[in-house]
Amino acid sequence: MRIGDQHRQDEFEISVVPLIDVLLTLLMFFVLTTTFVRHARMQVTLPKASADPAAAQAHPLVVVIDRQGRFYVGNNQVLGSGVDELKRAIAGVADGSHDRPVILRADALTPHQAVVTAMDALGQLGFTRLSIATTPDARSTAP
Repeated sequence: MRIGDQHRQDEFEISVVPLIDVLLTLLMFFVLTTTFVRHARMQVTLPKASADPAAAQAHPLVVVIDRQGRFYVGNNQVLGSGVDELKRAIAGVADGSHDRPVILRADALTPHQAVVTAMDALGQLGFTRLSIATTPDARSTAP
């Protein structure tokens, strides 16, 4: 009989391998879902217009201008505010396809110069199918 033995026979251990598997799965889920955020869906307040929206075009090039006049081409912010930097960013995304439709999404409070700079860069690159995104005016849609 072992009365003084302090070593127990039924020791157990907690296995952390399933916990690590679950944490890695959650980490991968959050990493993959956050990398697909599009800058084209940024919260910008579009100016109002009374015209009907045009038919949706397949794969348009989207240029976003936020309230501070920063440019976003596709999913990337353009570093710099000049025409040359914007032209380089547009040319990198367009892949030489100048007949592609372009949607210019500018915030309603964007400085006018930023919109003109974007239109100038698109014109210099040869883009001719330019649309400016707007939201419908509440007064013009009411019967």
